Amino acid sequence: MRIGLYPGTFDPVTLGHVDIIRRACTLVDRLVIGVAINRDKGPLFTLEERVAMIEAECVALTAETGTEIVAHPFENLLIDCAGDVGAQIIVRGLRAVADFEYEYQMVGMNRALDDRVETVFLMADAQHQAIASKLVKEIARLGGAVSKFVSPPVEAALRDRLG
Repeated sequence: MRIGLYPGTFDPVTLGHVDIIRRACTLVDRLVIGVAINRDKGPLFTLEERVAMIEAECVALTAETGTEIVAHPFENLLIDCAGDVGAQIIVRGLRAVADFEYEYQMVGMNRALDDRVETVFLMADAQHQAIASKLVKEIARLGGAVSKFVSPPVEAALRDRLG
């Protein structure tokens, strides 16, 4: 069984994330969505809320792709999380060239820690490449429309949280 790990904070999960998840499903039999516990980032949503959003977004994707998709919170090193879930592949989404430099360094460090785990980069579809959770939160906080960037349930969660 080919297992992939797609890590992120997912605060909140966006249509760009969902696009990467959908496309990653073509590469693996089981996709673990690693929901990072990153206290330094000060997430808007709790870990439990972010896991629930991921699970809700992935119900239809599981039915559509036939790939098992599970959410897995983690707070350890990414490469250790990959080992914990049995992942042979780490999936990373790229939005722009600026993302690549950081990701390139991370791949090198992860390979030094465990060269059995391969990293695969997927570009979001062109219509989703500019989406960033940080910007979605800022737009929502300032009263702007975010329906082009997140699903209706996530948009409702943002509105509820931000008033």
